[in-house]
Amino acid sequence: MKPPPEYFKEYRTLLPYLMRYRNQYILGIICLVICDAAQIIIPQFLRVVIDLIGSGDFQWRRIIILSLLMVGMTALVSSGRFLWRYFLNGSSRRIETQLREDIYDHLQKLSWDFYQKNKIGDLMARSINDLHAVRMAIGMGFVAFFDFIFMATAILIIIFIQDAQSAFYSIIPLPVITLLILLFGGFVGKKFRTVHEAYSSLSDNVQETFAGMGIIKSFVKEWWFIKKFSDSNDDYRKANMELVRLFGFFFPFIQFLSGLTIIVMLFIGGIRVVNDQMTPGSLVAMFRYLGMLIWPLMGAGFMVNMIQRGKVALGRINEILQTEPSIFSINYKLDRETEKKMAGENDTAALELENLHFTYNKEKKNALERINFRVNRGEWLGIMGKTGSGKSTLIKTFTRTVDPPPCTVRVFGLDIREWPLDQLRSLFAVSPQDSYLFSDTIANNIAYGYTDSDTSAKAKAISKAIDFACFNKDLENFQNGKDTLVGERGLTLSGGQKQRTAIARAAIMDAEFLILDDSLSAVDNETEFKILEALRKERINRTTIIISHRVSTLKYADKVLVLENGRMAEYGKPADLANAGGFYSRMTAFQRLEHEPEKESG
Repeated sequence: MKPPPEYFKEYRTLLPYLMRYRNQYILGIICLVICDAAQIIIPQFLRVVIDLIGSGDFQWRRIIILSLLMVGMTALVSSGRFLWRYFLNGSSRRIETQLREDIYDHLQKLSWDFYQKNKIGDLMARSINDLHAVRMAIGMGFVAFFDFIFMATAILIIIFIQDAQSAFYSIIPLPVITLLILLFGGFVGKKFRTVHEAYSSLSDNVQETFAGMGIIKSFVKEWWFIKKFSDSNDDYRKANMELVRLFGFFFPFIQFLSGLTIIVMLFIGGIRVVNDQMTPGSLVAMFRYLGMLIWPLMGAGFMVNMIQRGKVALGRINEILQTEPSIFSINYKLDRETEKKMAGENDTAALELENLHFTYNKEKKNALERINFRVNRGEWLGIMGKTGSGKSTLIKTFTRTVDPPPCTVRVFGLDIREWPLDQLRSLFAVSPQDSYLFSDTIANNIAYGYTDSDTSAKAKAISKAIDFACFNKDLENFQNGKDTLVGERGLTLSGGQKQRTAIARAAIMDAEFLILDDSLSAVDNETEFKILEALRKERINRTTIIISHRVSTLKYADKVLVLENGRMAEYGKPADLANAGGFYSRMTAFQRLEHEPEKESG
């Protein structure tokens, strides 16, 4: 039986991997053929031995030789089985490893919007659990398929040659088994998709719970998440139990039908032996062949199981691999003038926005609209606005984290779409609003963007970045100093410590642009002043963009941009805006009043 072509539709993406290991697969098939052929030959030796003994006219020497040949064939079966497992299963493991690396590499290339639409737990499930199913399909699934084709065909040919009449009656149940396998394969695929989706949901639930454990405990919501996990776990159990019931019926029923072939052979073959139409040895050999035929038939069920499971899993993996990045480098041919612009050699603005507008969804209103300003090299730009006014979206357009329209954002006079993505983003050192830290030492988190391989230079750069972020005093209170291991997402650090680690990480890059996205909100006024003073000393070397709600942070800026509902509400020097009666002026007055009671109480 040949599985329907649609079974293998998803497997086309595996052809490059299979071709890479084609030699191992060929060797594995050769060993599998040798193993199967040796198994098929053994009953013939058994037939000759039994007929010799039954005749009463035999020599022990011949019996011993035939027995030793059977032992040799058994050893050949064992060796062949070891070797085909080494080559075929080993190759499937290597393909799984390579495929996982390719998925991980592709996930790194996908744009920010992809991760807004897909849950991390689901992506983890596809990269781990689904790949296991693919490996089983191209490993043991391939073996079961080959055994079904080769062994079943060889055994049927042999038993028909040996005794066609007995063979004909004994294989009557086989068409029924074949039909059941086809029906089973079409039905079980849907069940496997349900199981994989339930596992993804469970994985996402666990990932989200562990990541937000601090919040869960602070709101005493453990009971709710336990119930949520219990429901997801129960859904996963139910999905698996449907498969268990299906397989629990299918395989015993296949065994029952296979057993009928032996009963038919016992009845028909026994009559033929009594009538001297078949030798006892031939009958025993036929029994052995029919017993061996059960495995390829059962293997066909396993094959359908693994191929269907692998098909569903590979379909989910292909959804990732076939997703194209929405933001990518456009291969322009660089001329000398363009190269000069990229190097910042021309006397142009470091950053220039011209009539920038942007929307996350075309059906909704613009998140940014008619934004126009320019920042020269070494200048400071302050950005202020209410929550949701578009501040973070604006800075995402600079690095093409989100893609602005063509010719609306230029860096050193060159449209950012003409920059190679890696080169463009290397110009910007960003300390984001969410100070994400990796589960590593503080030093390694700070040195994350540092590229010099010199260990001594790296240590000096880390120390300088720590001084820049005013983080020395905090590190003195840690037992291991800068080698202190922080928890996942920096959970073991305070908000201010996380922000200063992120600032140090941005500062160590020594990039053309430094962007602080509300990165001083969790530090005290004294620390803020020190960090800003350190920034002022380096303002010649880098262009700085600071997003903040504090007037004290923005007063050092050359220009301040105030956003309101994605539009430019105000733009100018801080001193001018403070007297203009707008949002910036109101914030100045409000924050002045906040500090006056402190002075009076002092």
